[in-house]
Amino acid sequence: MIDHDRETAIADIRASVAALCAGYGEEYWRNLDKDGGYPTAFVTEMTEAGFLGALIPEEYGGTGLGLIEAAAILEEISRRGAHAGACHAQLYVMGVILRHGSEAQKTVWLPKIAAGDIRLQSFGVTEPTTGTDTTQLKTTAQRAGDKWVINGQKVWISRVEHSDLMVLLARTAPYDAKRKTEGLSAFLVDLREARGKGLTVRPIDAMINHHACELFFDDLEIPAESLIGKEGGGWPVILTGMNAERILIAAECVGDGRYFLDKASAYAKERVVFGRPVGANQGVQFPLARAYAQVEAAAALVEKAALLFEAGRPCGAEANMSKLLASEASWAAGDAAMQTFGGFAFSKEYHIERKFRETRLYQVAPISTNLILSFLAEKALGLPRSF
Repeated sequence: MIDHDRETAIADIRASVAALCAGYGEEYWRNLDKDGGYPTAFVTEMTEAGFLGALIPEEYGGTGLGLIEAAAILEEISRRGAHAGACHAQLYVMGVILRHGSEAQKTVWLPKIAAGDIRLQSFGVTEPTTGTDTTQLKTTAQRAGDKWVINGQKVWISRVEHSDLMVLLARTAPYDAKRKTEGLSAFLVDLREARGKGLTVRPIDAMINHHACELFFDDLEIPAESLIGKEGGGWPVILTGMNAERILIAAECVGDGRYFLDKASAYAKERVVFGRPVGANQGVQFPLARAYAQVEAAAALVEKAALLFEAGRPCGAEANMSKLLASEASWAAGDAAMQTFGGFAFSKEYHIERKFRETRLYQVAPISTNLILSFLAEKALGLPRSF
């Protein structure tokens, strides 16, 4: 459980994030969505306020907060109608460096990230032929003297065009069916040096403004010291980032759910049809009330998962469950909001349709609902592996 003093501090953080978001109204996000623009001004102000350095210890120039606080930051961004996708990776990718990076990597990079001089926004894992079957990935890294040479392809890697660093997972030893998670290594790639020198970036035109790209590696050379942790030990390194990612994405979904409920409840009180507010009808009330219960339940599980993560305890099941339940709760809240607004929900003027598109992503990525269910069936219930 979170103690009273920490709860008070988190409430202050939420208020500060809400105040910052107020300077970037929903028209700001609607225009970016229309033009495929990146929220540079918003990200810069979030960084300068210390929010994107939340997980960086104070000795490296950060604010030294926990995952609970990071979750609150992202939840509040989403609740205010903003798109937290431009901020979340810098928080969850950070755990990879903090838990597995060398002291030299921490000393070189963390102060620059905290100051906003360097942007760490990309997580290079997914590939076009393997998807979430990560142990089958084909991108290779071969040692050549004091360099690693990278070849392969990645897809749906977000914010590469707006990042300076990327955590990359590549194969450094042949695939072994008996030891699937071995032979993978994690690297910290300086994108400023890589672009045009072995790395080609191709944007993907998608239904939401998430700045996703395809990456092509052709004999990209990176320094030997780019390796994070041990050679062949990339799987646990990446899992650190993935568990944090699931928890923080779940917090965003909670924020989306609360956004939809805030907007729909206010509209249901104001919109008068047949001589009374539409919110007086149980057909409008009940979907919103059910969605509210779902969102609150998901929020409780997000908190539990984040506390386990902070304590260094196993949290794979909780991280996955929180993401599963929160993504479904935000979708339920969005659907209820669409029904409450009726035809006006489809008007861009009301912003519901944009958030509805954005929150739908999280039942597919960063891991699909079906993969989570398979994980829980095997790991939590002890059922035979299904794939």
